[in-house]
Amino acid sequence: MANNFLLLNIIIAISFCCIVFAFEPSPLQDFCVADPTSSARVNGLACKNPTSVVPNDFAFSGLHIPGNTSNPNGSRVTPVSAAQLPGLNTLGISMVRIDYAPMGINPPHTHPRATEILTVIDGSLQVGFVTSNPDNRLITKTLQKGDVFVFPVGLVHFQRNVGTKNAVAIAALSSQNPGVITVANAVFGSKPGISSDVLAKAFQVDKSVVQHIQAKF
Repeated sequence: MANNFLLLNIIIAISFCCIVFAFEPSPLQDFCVADPTSSARVNGLACKNPTSVVPNDFAFSGLHIPGNTSNPNGSRVTPVSAAQLPGLNTLGISMVRIDYAPMGINPPHTHPRATEILTVIDGSLQVGFVTSNPDNRLITKTLQKGDVFVFPVGLVHFQRNVGTKNAVAIAALSSQNPGVITVANAVFGSKPGISSDVLAKAFQVDKSVVQHIQAKF
C-alpha cells in the first residue's frame, strides 16, 4: 500500500514538472535586457550587463502609427517582442498592433508558443479559431470596439474586418517570442516545396490546382 502511495506521488510530481517545463521559466533576476550584439547561443537572447541598462531598454514608441495595409491580405501586424523591446527578454510576454483595411484579413495562422488575447480598438472584426483533431470545430464571433477574445496556444485562428472602415486591434501574447506559422505560406510556400502529389491527396484536389496555388507563393 505504501509503495503504491509513493508511486502515485512520484507520478503526480513528474506531471507537475512536465507542466512547468512546457512554459517559459520564471526569471531568476529583476530583468535580463536583450543584448543583440552578443554572440552567445542561448534559448532566447543573451543579457546585457545590468550596469549598462538604460530606460529606453524598457520602452517602445510606435503603436500609435497605423500599419500599411496595402498588401494582398489587407492587414499589417506591428510586433512588440523582445526584438523590438529588449526589456521584455525572459519575461514571457509580448504584444502586437494589427491594422485591417475594409475586408482585410489576418489569415489563418498559429502561435506555437503563446496564447493570444485580442482587444478591438476600433471597427468590427470577425474572429475565430479551430479546435484540434478530430472535432475541428470552428469557434467564431463578431467583435465590436472594446470587445476581447482569446485564441488558445497552438490553435489555428484568424481575424477579418467585416466593417466598412479600417479596424485596429491590440493583442497580448504569453511569450516573448510567440512565433507565427501562417497556414497557407507553410503549406504552399515551403522551401523546398512540399510535393504536389502529397498536397493533392491531402486536399483531395487535382495536382494542377495545387501547382496553381503554389505558384502564388
